[in-house]
Amino acid sequence: MILKENNYAFIDSQNLNLGIQDMVWQLDWKRFRVYLLEKYKISKAYLFLGYIPKNQQLYLRLKTAGFELIFKPVIITKNAEVKGNCDSELVLQSMIDLKNYNEAIIVSGDGDFYCLIKYFYKIDKLKYVMAPNLNKCSALLKQSAREKILYMNNLRGILEYK
Repeated sequence: MILKENNYAFIDSQNLNLGIQDMVWQLDWKRFRVYLLEKYKISKAYLFLGYIPKNQQLYLRLKTAGFELIFKPVIITKNAEVKGNCDSELVLQSMIDLKNYNEAIIVSGDGDFYCLIKYFYKIDKLKYVMAPNLNKCSALLKQSAREKILYMNNLRGILEYK
């Protein structure tokens, strides 16, 4: 009997966006979803992001590309900064679905996910940590993911929006 791989991706959209922008290119979300499916057998890709009502078209495009969107309400600060950190939502969803997938890919370079990565590594649920930018990746993630860390720095030719 051949077992079918059933892996999930949990994507910190803010960390991904900022990491890619720092490398001065723009991610093609549709290509990224296909890449995750074909290369890593990602059957479900959660995208965690702050909810801004005027971004309905963007949300529709992301859903159409195959992402499951998990929103957090945002707060606009006095300085007009948008705050909508979704780290806890990502951790919670990955634990809620723990029995539904073989392995997880965490797309983020944020050290706040250290304990989750360490735990997934320990219980053999970590496929990879996919850090958007090698230069912005937390040393804690590098330490906890060990050999299971990938960097998107060299994926520009495949995943850049044209």
